[in-house]
Amino acid sequence: MPRPPLARERVLDAFEAIVIEDGERAATLDATAKAAGVSKGGLLYHFGSKEDLAAGLIERLDALTTLDLERMTTADEGPVAYYVRTSVMEDDALDRVLIAATRLAQGGSAPAADALRRNRDRWEGTIRPHVRDTASLDLVMLLSDGLYFNNSLDVHGPERLVPRSDKLSDLIALVLRATAP
Repeated sequence: MPRPPLARERVLDAFEAIVIEDGERAATLDATAKAAGVSKGGLLYHFGSKEDLAAGLIERLDALTTLDLERMTTADEGPVAYYVRTSVMEDDALDRVLIAATRLAQGGSAPAADALRRNRDRWEGTIRPHVRDTASLDLVMLLSDGLYFNNSLDVHGPERLVPRSDKLSDLIALVLRATAP
């Protein structure tokens, strides 16, 4: 698949950043064009409407989830450990698009909500064969959600809401023991 044009990516990056920082309402076409450093006509060449921008963001989410699933299935540590470890945000492209899609869903975007559910189902499907039962799968998924959520609260505080390094490794080892088939 050929790489999208640089201007298209800059526009999508700008839309994503505005949605994350200021919310969906602030992510107007004018604000997005300005933040991307393109004319409004340049933005409209790639995205004809705000809905098209949201659809582009959802496409990005789907593509990055696909890459993440590929990494997950080939990770030496195994899919469960990989999923739990990567639930601690590192401000990477997947983290950013997940946050932006969540903000769109919270603002009432049904396509964003559907995309988030669809991608969560894809992660579940990849993990399912590596845990003993549905309760184990639920444990992994809910632990991951909790790590992700608490990590978002941990950004500027002195307390450590989310374990790091060795403590995270200890948590992963516990999860693997509790969920192994």
